Amino acid sequence: MKTMNEEVFSKENVFGKGQANTAYAQYFIGESFLNPLTSAGSPAVGLANVTFEPGCRNNWHIHHADKGGGQILICTAGEGWYQEEGKEAVSLVPGTVITIPANVKHWHGAKADSWFSHIAMDVPGENAQNEWCEPVTDEEYAKLG
Repeated sequence: MKTMNEEVFSKENVFGKGQANTAYAQYFIGESFLNPLTSAGSPAVGLANVTFEPGCRNNWHIHHADKGGGQILICTAGEGWYQEEGKEAVSLVPGTVITIPANVKHWHGAKADSWFSHIAMDVPGENAQNEWCEPVTDEEYAKLG
């Protein structure tokens, strides 16, 4: 359900907004928030609830791995977008699960008129690392409506 009202959205966002995502702010257009759900390094799978203000999106990026790896997104509140390079964007609503294979360039974020949250899970892999690329331009983003 789309919502611009942060108070209403916060009631739907069952995993919590968390703190300002300052460590990765350079890779986002707009404000995002991070609420880690597991501790770094324990267990082997990292989970975090990522919240995006309306219009916020991360840069194009790639989860590299020689074997295994990638990312899974579990959409929990609000509405957003996911797009792989060379493909049409996919609308995200609560309950949507996106499996992102390793080595696939993509981005994800909120719709322009809604707050959005998803749980991000980094899939373990050999020599796994993240590469941040260029921002999603305002022109690319505006085409999504």
